Amino acid sequence: MDQLTDQKDKKINKDDIYKKLLVKSDEAKTIRKIVGIICLTIILIITGGILATYIYIQSALKPVEPKNTKTKNVEIPIGSTVSTIGTILEEDGMIKNKLIFKYYVKLNNETGFQAGTYKLSPSMNLKQIITQLKTGTVLKKATVKFTIPEGLQLSQITAIIAKHSGIDKKEIDKKLDDPKYIKKLIKKYPLLISKKVLKKDVLHPLEGYLFPATYSFYDKKPSIDQIVNKMLIKTNSVMEKYKEQIQKSNLDQYEILTMASLIEEEATEKADRHKISSVFYNRMKVNMPLQTDPTVLYSLGKHKKQVTYDDLKVNSPYNTYKIQGLPPSPIASAGEMSIEAAINPAKTDYLYFLAATKTGTVYYSKTLAEHNRLKEKYITSSQK
Repeated sequence: MDQLTDQKDKKINKDDIYKKLLVKSDEAKTIRKIVGIICLTIILIITGGILATYIYIQSALKPVEPKNTKTKNVEIPIGSTVSTIGTILEEDGMIKNKLIFKYYVKLNNETGFQAGTYKLSPSMNLKQIITQLKTGTVLKKATVKFTIPEGLQLSQITAIIAKHSGIDKKEIDKKLDDPKYIKKLIKKYPLLISKKVLKKDVLHPLEGYLFPATYSFYDKKPSIDQIVNKMLIKTNSVMEKYKEQIQKSNLDQYEILTMASLIEEEATEKADRHKISSVFYNRMKVNMPLQTDPTVLYSLGKHKKQVTYDDLKVNSPYNTYKIQGLPPSPIASAGEMSIEAAINPAKTDYLYFLAATKTGTVYYSKTLAEHNRLKEKYITSSQK
């Protein structure tokens, strides 16, 4: 009996093992099928993505509007990078994608682009546009042309724009301070315009963003949008040069523009901007107020040669005699020299500087006592 029982048990065990093997085999088949489906799906997605990208790139290399032969004057400013040119061409509706333009130029080793104003059409392909951009054909007669000097505040810049464009200054000021318009610009230039410009302490959102340069327009009457866009593109082209250096610095791009504006307002023709920059950074390191007079004048909304002790008392988030660190925004539009100095300050131990009243020469000092002696010698004595 025991033998028969053992044989039955063995048979049952074999049956169980066989059933388990069958189940495992079915599970393995199911897993293989699932893996196969997933792999096939991934392959199809990748293939579809590659195909879609290929089709898009092919489309971007073709004319924007093959049948539209109407030409438009497109200006390429002096010093424009390939990225800037691509942005301008996309803005003016001459190409579909600035990034594809940039890589097309690099892959084909296209060089020799020249500044100038070109008659371009949406019916032109990339090769035709690039050929045109190498001719340097300039249209000499601009309907509107103006120059923005370095160090001007936004209110001064809009006065120049109004004078040359015929657009009412109040209309320009209103639009440039309109939060809805600023949000559109932030969306359009996300890497350039910081969301910080919308903070309540910021007096004018676009302060410091309209780059000092000469601008020409060939439309009968350019709109505020056209003017502002051209100026922002110029600012962007300058900031792009220093993109990697800014990323390695302790300040973001908006703070660099703010620091640059302080340097610009303090600098004289003989001033070493890098040393002035070092003074500001050194003060920030030791939690010392920047105490720069131009921020006081900006707080007061005045332009005057000398700041009084009463002026220093003004209650404003821009008054660097009262606040620590940088003001909420730039206080003027800085030129490239000041921007570069803000990114690359000199290595010094200076905490003070002043400009001699008679000569404009800038003197630096490490201590307050030394600074006061220089002040007595080059400023106070000359006022007696």
